[in-house]
Amino acid sequence: MLDFYSLLKQKVILFDGGMGTELYRHGIFINKCFEETNLVAPELVKKVHSDYIDAGAEVIETNTFGANRFKLKRFNLQDRLYEIVYKGAKLAREVARDKVFVAGSVGPLGVQIEPLGPIAREEAQEFFAEIIRPLLDGGVDLLIFETFINIDELKQAVAAARKITNIPVIAQITIDEDGNTLTGTNPETTISELEATGADVVGINCTVGPQVMLNWLETVRPLTSLPISVMPNAGKPKNIDGRNIYLASPEYFAEYAKLFVKSGANIIGGCCGTTPEHIKKMSIALLAVQPKISFQKIEKIVVKEEHKVKPIEKKDKSRLARRLSSGNFVKFVELLSPRGVDASKEISKARELYFNGIDVINIPDGPRASARMSALALAVKIQREVGIETVLHFVCRDRNVIGIQSDLLGAYALGIRNILAITGDPPKLGTYPDATGVFDVDSIGLVNILHRLNNGLDIAGYPIGEPTGFFIGVGVNPLAVNLDEELRRLYWKVDAGAEFIVTQPIFDIVGFKSFLKHIEHYNLPIIVGIWPLTSLRNAEFMKNEVPGVVVPDEIIERMRRVSDSKEESLKEGIKIAREIIEEIGNLVQGVQISAPFGKIELVMETLQGFDF
Repeated sequence: MLDFYSLLKQKVILFDGGMGTELYRHGIFINKCFEETNLVAPELVKKVHSDYIDAGAEVIETNTFGANRFKLKRFNLQDRLYEIVYKGAKLAREVARDKVFVAGSVGPLGVQIEPLGPIAREEAQEFFAEIIRPLLDGGVDLLIFETFINIDELKQAVAAARKITNIPVIAQITIDEDGNTLTGTNPETTISELEATGADVVGINCTVGPQVMLNWLETVRPLTSLPISVMPNAGKPKNIDGRNIYLASPEYFAEYAKLFVKSGANIIGGCCGTTPEHIKKMSIALLAVQPKISFQKIEKIVVKEEHKVKPIEKKDKSRLARRLSSGNFVKFVELLSPRGVDASKEISKARELYFNGIDVINIPDGPRASARMSALALAVKIQREVGIETVLHFVCRDRNVIGIQSDLLGAYALGIRNILAITGDPPKLGTYPDATGVFDVDSIGLVNILHRLNNGLDIAGYPIGEPTGFFIGVGVNPLAVNLDEELRRLYWKVDAGAEFIVTQPIFDIVGFKSFLKHIEHYNLPIIVGIWPLTSLRNAEFMKNEVPGVVVPDEIIERMRRVSDSKEESLKEGIKIAREIIEEIGNLVQGVQISAPFGKIELVMETLQGFDF
C-alpha cells in the first residue's frame, strides 16, 4: 500500500462518515460516553469500521474524538484515557489491516484556553499530547484534528503532534451557515490561519451540510497550495419523535462529491449523520471525476492587517476611572434589579444615594441565577434619569460569545462605561434549576473580550471601528477555600486586562489583610465589599448559604446576643460594618456597600461620619 503522502498526490482520498451517529443508530444512547464503547462494546465499533471500508472508505477514523481528560471526566473515565484511546486505535487497526489507512481522531478539549480561559497554551499542548501518544502506540497512520472552533486551540493541537511524531496531520475547523468560523472569521482569513497551524492538510468539517462547504471551498481553493479536506454533515438534523434525523440523502452527497472534486478538494468524507450508504454513493461518484492533482503555489489575496487604533486612556474611560486614577476613595452601593417591569423604586433609591455622595451604583446581573429585569436596562435608566454612573455586572452564564459581544457593544452605545466581569452562578443555584447555562467563556475570557473591544477588535480579530472604552473590573474572593486557585485566576484576569478589583463582602479582617499581601504587586484599585448585617438569621445565611463569604464565629455570636431585638440587631450589624471599614479603609481604594433587602438607610448609617 502506498504511504498516505504518495496517495494524496495521485488522487482524491475518501474518508469514512460519522462514528457517533452510527453508534447512536445502533443503540448507544446520547447520554453515554461514545468513546467508552471501545471497551464495553468493541465488536460494535469494529462493525462500524468494517461497514465503512466495505462502502469504499480509504481512511477510517478512530472512535476517540471526545477522549480527552476534560470530556471523559463527565463520565468519571478520565483515569482510563490511555486505555480508551489505545483501544480505539487498535480496533481500527485490526479492521483496517494494511488495506486502508487509520486516522487518529482528536477533537477540541472542551475547555477554554488562553486568552479566553485559564488553560495556558503549553498546558493545552500537553493535554493533546496525552491523547496523541496512545494513538501512536495503537498504530495510526495519520492524525486528524477536527471540529475545532478556536484556531488557536487547533494550533496547540498540531504543535503537540509535531513534537511527538512526523506522521501526516490534518487540521480542520468548523464553520457556520455564512461560511465563517463560529467565532466570526471569514473564509479568506480562516485559510491563512489554518496554514499557520503547520498541518499537512487543512479543511473543514461538521456543523453544516455540503452546499455551504462547497461555497467555502470555492472561495479558499485559490488561496493555498495545501491539500484541502471537506467533510460535511448530512445537512441540519431534524428532531423527529425525540430522535435527531439527518435528511441529506446519499444521492445528494454523491452529487456534491463530484462538485467538491471539481472545485479542488483533495480529501472528502462525511461527518455527523453520514452513513456507510453515503460513503458508498460518494465512492461510486469519485470513480468518474478523479482529477489530476496539482499543488502549484497560487498567489494569495492579501488580507488586510488588523488596523491600529489608539485605545482610550484609563483616566478618560469614566468618572469612576478618573476618580480612582486621581487617588480618590470611591463609594459603591449595590442595587438589585426589580423582579418585574417597574423600576421606579430603584430609580428613587439611586437618586437618594446620589444626593448623599455615592459615586456609583453597582448592579448585579441575575444574582443567584434569578430572573429579574435586565441589569443593562436598569443601568441605562439610572444613568439617564438620575445622572449617577453605574457599574454593570456582566455574567457569562446566559450568553454565547456572539451575544456577549453584541450586548457589550450595545451597552457601550447606550452609555455604559464600567463593567464588572463575572462568570455567573450556575442555573442550579437559582429558582430555575432546569435552565441551561451557556458559559462559552468564564470571567477570564470575558475580560479578554472586553480588552479586545477596547483595542478596536472583536473576538475574531476583526476591526470594529472606534474602540470601546470600558473600565474593566473583576471579582475576587479573598477568603476562598482554595486560595491558590483563586490567586491563579486573579493573575489571569489581571493579565487579560483587569483594571480594578471588587471583593466579596468581608467580615474576616485578619484573613483579608493576609490576602492583600498576595496581590499588592498588581497595584490595582481594590473595592472592598461591605455588608451591614440585619439580624442573626441574616448573619447565618451569609455564613452558610452565600458562596465565598466567611463570617467568623465571633460575629455570629455578637449578632446572637442582640437577636431578641430587631432594632438592636440593625445597630450591631451597622457597628460591625463600620468597624471593618475603620480597620481596612486605609488599605483599599473604595468600598462597595450592599443594601440588604433594599434598605438604603443602612448604607447611609454605615457611611455616616466617615471622611474619606
